[in-house]
Amino acid sequence: MESFNLIIGGKSVATTDCFDVINPADKSVIACCPKASVAQLDEAVAAAKAAFPSWSALTYAERRDHLMQLADAVETRADMLMTMLTKEQGKPKKGFADLGAGFELGGALAWIRATASMALEPETIQDNDLARIELHRKPLGVVGSITPWNYPLLIGIWHIIPALLTGNTVVMKPSEMTPLTVLCFGEIAKDILPAGVLNVVTGKGDIGAAMSAHVDIQKIVFTGSTPTGKAIMKSAAVTLKRLTLELGGNDAGIVLADADIEAIAGKIFATSFINNGQTCAALKRLYVHESVHDELCAALTTIAKSMKTGNGLDEDTDFGPLQNEAQLNIVKALAQDAKERGANFLCGGEVVDETGYFYPITLVNNINDGARLVDEEQFGPILPIIKFSDIEEAIASANRLSVGLGGSVWSTDIEKAQSIGSRLDCGTVWINNHAMVQPDAPFGGVKDSGFGIEFGEAGLKEFTSIQTMQVFKS
Repeated sequence: MESFNLIIGGKSVATTDCFDVINPADKSVIACCPKASVAQLDEAVAAAKAAFPSWSALTYAERRDHLMQLADAVETRADMLMTMLTKEQGKPKKGFADLGAGFELGGALAWIRATASMALEPETIQDNDLARIELHRKPLGVVGSITPWNYPLLIGIWHIIPALLTGNTVVMKPSEMTPLTVLCFGEIAKDILPAGVLNVVTGKGDIGAAMSAHVDIQKIVFTGSTPTGKAIMKSAAVTLKRLTLELGGNDAGIVLADADIEAIAGKIFATSFINNGQTCAALKRLYVHESVHDELCAALTTIAKSMKTGNGLDEDTDFGPLQNEAQLNIVKALAQDAKERGANFLCGGEVVDETGYFYPITLVNNINDGARLVDEEQFGPILPIIKFSDIEEAIASANRLSVGLGGSVWSTDIEKAQSIGSRLDCGTVWINNHAMVQPDAPFGGVKDSGFGIEFGEAGLKEFTSIQTMQVFKS
C-alpha cells in the first residue's frame, strides 16, 4: 500500500497515527492517511509564518513564475493525479461529457495559470498639487484552507493559488474523505515553492477546529456545509480572522414556456448531474412551465437511461459512486420521502449495486415544494422536476429557501430571462446554462450559502488588506 506524508516546511513529515481512506467504488481501503496532531499543525503554521516575510517580499512576477512552474510540474503528473482522484473520490477518469477526473485536473491547471496571470496594482485616488493618495493591497499572512471531498484538487487550487499569488503563505487541510490527491499535489509543490510557503496537514475535525481558532492564521477559506461554516465563523471570531465561506446551495433552474427543449435538455442534464450531482452549484431543483414540462421530462429521461453508473476506473463508465456511505444514505432518505409523498420516478430510484456507494441517475416529477427532495440539498444523482403555471410562483419558489448560491433561467427570450434572473436571490445567475464557473468571473453565495468572493480580481482582493498611503507634496 502506498505511503503518504504531511508536508510541513518543505519536507515530507511522517505521523505516528493514520486513518483509512476508502475507495467508494468497492469499499476497499486504498491507503492509510497520515493523521496530523495539533502539535504538527502548530509546526505547519509556524513554518508558514516563517516563510511569509520572504515570500510576500517577492514581486507578483516572481511569485507568478513559481506558480507557473508548479502548473507545469502538476501537468507532468496528470495521469497519476487523475487515477488517485478516481480511486478516492469515485469520479470516472473520463466520464459523461468528459466531466470526470480529467476535467478536474484540467480545470486545476487552467485555474493555476489563469489566476497566476493576474495582479493587484496600486490605485491612485488623488494626485494634485497638494497630495497623492494611493491605495495599496498587502497580503494578510498565513491563510488556512479547509476543502471538501467533492473536488479535492480543484477546490484546493481555488483556495491556495490566489492566496499565494497575493503574497500569503498557506496551511491546507483537505477532507479526510479525499486527502490523497492533495498530499500528492503537496509533494509536487514542495519541490517548486520555497519551504513553508505551502503546507498540507491531514486529519479529522479536530485539525479544522484548531485551524479556525489558531492565533497565527489570519484568514480561513472554507468550502463545505453551512453548519460547519457557522462553526468556523464562531471559532474564528475570537481572533477576528477574515473568512471566505462557500457553503451549501440548492440551486433552482426555471424553464420558461418559450424554451427550446431540444437545445437545452443536454445542458440541463449535464449541469444537474455534473460530478454525480456532488457539486455545490449544480442545478438541484428544476421548475418547468407546464406547457413544456412533459417534453423536457421525456428528453431528460432518454438521456438518463443511456447512462452507465459503475467503477470510475472502467473506461465506459459515465458516473461513478457517491463518495461516501453517509451521502448515499442522504440520497436514499430523500428518495424515500418523495415516494411516500406520491412522487413519480421517471427513472432510477432504487439501489441495484451494493458493491460500492452506487445510486443510479434518478429523475422525479409530480413533486412540489415542501418535499425533502425539493427543500434539502441532495448532493447526489437525483433531480426533482416541479411543474409551474405562473412565473411569479416559480420565482417565489426559487427564492423561498435560506440558501442562495446559484440559479438559472432557460428561455429563447434572453432579455426576459435576464429580467427574471435578476430577481433570483443568489450569487450567480446563468442564462441558458448552469454551474459553469471560470477564473475571471467572481463567484460566491448569499444568505446561508456564505459570503466572500472567489475568482477574478475580486477574489484576489479577499486575500489582502488595504493600506492607504497619503503623500503630501509640501
